[in-house]
Amino acid sequence: MDKLDPKADGASADITAENIAALKALFPECVTEGKVDFEVLRELLGSAIEDRPERYSFNWNGKSRARRIAQTPSTGTLRPCREESVNWDTTQNIFIEGDNLEVLKLLQKSYHKRVKMIYIDPPYNTGNEFIYPDKYQDNLDTYLRYTGQKDGSGLKLTANSESSGRYHTNWLNMMFPRLKLARNLLRDDGAIFVSIDDHEVHNLRFMLNEIFGEDNFKANIIWQKRYTRSNNTVDFTTVVEHVLVYAKSDRFTVNLLPRTEEADARYSNPDNDVRGPWKGASFLNPATPEERPNLCYPIQNPRTKLVTNPTTNAWRRSKAEFDKLSAEGLLYWGKDGTQPVPSIKMFLSEGRGLTPINFWPHEYAGNTDDGTRDLSGLIPGKVFDNPKPVALVRRCIEHSCDESSLILDFFAGSSVTADATLELNAEDSGERRCILVQLPEPCSPSSEAFKQGFRTIADIGKERVRRVIRRIADRGPPVDGNGKELSQDSIAGNAMGVRVFRLDASNFFPWDADLDTLEPSLLDAVENIKTDRTELDILHELLLKYGLDLAIPVEQREIAGKTVYVVGAGALIVCLADGVTLEVAEGIAALKAELQPEITRVVFKDAGFPNDVVKTNTVQILRQAGIDDVKSL
Repeated sequence: MDKLDPKADGASADITAENIAALKALFPECVTEGKVDFEVLRELLGSAIEDRPERYSFNWNGKSRARRIAQTPSTGTLRPCREESVNWDTTQNIFIEGDNLEVLKLLQKSYHKRVKMIYIDPPYNTGNEFIYPDKYQDNLDTYLRYTGQKDGSGLKLTANSESSGRYHTNWLNMMFPRLKLARNLLRDDGAIFVSIDDHEVHNLRFMLNEIFGEDNFKANIIWQKRYTRSNNTVDFTTVVEHVLVYAKSDRFTVNLLPRTEEADARYSNPDNDVRGPWKGASFLNPATPEERPNLCYPIQNPRTKLVTNPTTNAWRRSKAEFDKLSAEGLLYWGKDGTQPVPSIKMFLSEGRGLTPINFWPHEYAGNTDDGTRDLSGLIPGKVFDNPKPVALVRRCIEHSCDESSLILDFFAGSSVTADATLELNAEDSGERRCILVQLPEPCSPSSEAFKQGFRTIADIGKERVRRVIRRIADRGPPVDGNGKELSQDSIAGNAMGVRVFRLDASNFFPWDADLDTLEPSLLDAVENIKTDRTELDILHELLLKYGLDLAIPVEQREIAGKTVYVVGAGALIVCLADGVTLEVAEGIAALKAELQPEITRVVFKDAGFPNDVVKTNTVQILRQAGIDDVKSL
């Protein structure tokens, strides 16, 4: 039986190793003993290499280190918190309390190219807000000490003031690795929406151009966050913020808006065309005849026989297309039929939805007052500063997702993204699901949140999700378009709830001995699972290692008196019990004929076998049943 080495296998993807493997597949000559020979690579790429020392680029102090941080695997895990969750066994929604840098690393295997939309509202770097604790970018150990999960002191919150000397670079070094990791999680047809103000929008635009590609920039949406001016400001009153939108690739297509009465009113039917109302589109091209000579040819009015040649503008369609439009009666020559240049009929029956614009007024996407009311309607009092309105996030979802999309927000704050997602599902019986990540940033003892019992921002976010679920449940079952109550079968896939997880160190002890004393002893590491960890803790770390969804169905069975976890109807079988017998192995083997898909891998606790004979025979029994991937912890 192979030993599953938690340290060697890692809890998250090794992005550097994966990149080297991809490079080796393309250019095997440039990789030797796992290292890249850049001289060979330069020769292979030839003229594609830029040799000039001066070139257009976006750099800052610490960028190389920030890139390396994104590629360093995490050794942490996500521990389930069932007591803080709602409908654990049925929900697909996930809230993770932890440092989003470490969490994004842990999600790389399970959610690679699975997220349809990312919305984030990161710190705006105004100099008055939390950015990160000292050395917050470094590793899991720093986070554990910061949150009090590990002994250590001296960590403090850092207000990134302009007098620090590294005002912009501190913020860039915080954002860059997170955005790099986030891109890996997006589907090829996915997109990211990032809220930001004027302080860093220029730097964020440069950074997103580099990470996502300048060609994948879709919009700089101007959101009207306020609708009144303030005469308390010195210069200009700021009433707008930005939402930068980038696609993962050219496969992203924005969802159009429903047509309105105002838009449809622009169609008419002056010639009583049997195909219904239409409006005319210009036959003139913005380009000149010199710019588009292939779109220059004489056209003749069928009534007056007048021939017209293009002068200042080329035609919009080719000669073949003109002839086809004319034959199909799609050219309109004016009310009396004498216009020298026709317009093209565009029928309402063939009309598409309306394209969104890059200015979102507060009537369309809410404002800061709405955001405050949205939250206070769930949690009275001012427990969170400047929450985004639900309407803003809802618009982002509507323009980028379908009814079963996976949505990610790794600066979750007060969990407005969950509020928008759950309410949309309640309205249309959709099956959208969301993953939220929030650092347990402490609430000030003098704050209203602290007085209400919230110790961290993550506590506020979790409670908001729970109260949204309760509010929706109190309204009763959803109804269809005719007002008929939907059956439980029709909404089973849309179970309201949330699974809560907390970032922590791995459930397994690494053997990191002192080289002088060899303490702890290797013999002490035989039992490599920490004593304060539960079977569910271990199970969910295995889900991350094997790249399985954290919300995958898990069935608990009893086989020969031992608890066996059936994950994803057989994608993984886990038995962490002590005193494993051959009857347990035979029972698992018998499941193979029952489960669909068939069992692909089985994991035991190494210390769970009474001796090597039982372990060896267990492997043989499972292999005879066609299960070859058998490992022990």
